[in-house]
Amino acid sequence: MKVRALLLSLSLVFSSQILATTVEMDTTEGKITIELNSEKAPLTVKNFLEYVRNEHYNGAIFHRVIKDFMIQGGGFDKTYKRLATKEPVKNETDNGLKNKRGAIAMARTTDPHSASAQFFINSKDNPALDHKKKSPYGWGYAVFGKVTDGMEVVDKISNMPTGTGGPFQQDVPKTSVIINQVIIIE
Repeated sequence: MKVRALLLSLSLVFSSQILATTVEMDTTEGKITIELNSEKAPLTVKNFLEYVRNEHYNGAIFHRVIKDFMIQGGGFDKTYKRLATKEPVKNETDNGLKNKRGAIAMARTTDPHSASAQFFINSKDNPALDHKKKSPYGWGYAVFGKVTDGMEVVDKISNMPTGTGGPFQQDVPKTSVIINQVIIIE
């Protein structure tokens, strides 16, 4: 009986390690550590990690920053050139994860299944972005992890002065915030 309990415990430990991957995002404003939830958002985490492994985010900017709302990046370089992406990922927003302060979610167009590489980090609770129903206005934005360290960096970026930049008419940080590198740390 003791051996069986030990094996079950070890199995749970190893499976939880497989389901939780942590990445470190090094930005010009500091480091943000993010724990990804592949149990609740397996397709989205797999998609994000493929971009990380391909160094897609290295040199990308946070191009959309709205104080007391969110910071968005992963789609453009510092010259505002759109970064190439692969096929969109299926929207997993009905996974029970919420757009709470510190949650990382996929950015998308009005098409619920259009998310590819762009992501955002919520700088406050944003229940209006959560899944309500599978309808044009109810899909929400798929959360796939949370910040575990570096919320002060998110807050610093969120509070930066913004204006126009490149093709954008608003919400662009006046001082570029560059993602130097994103690495998998566990």
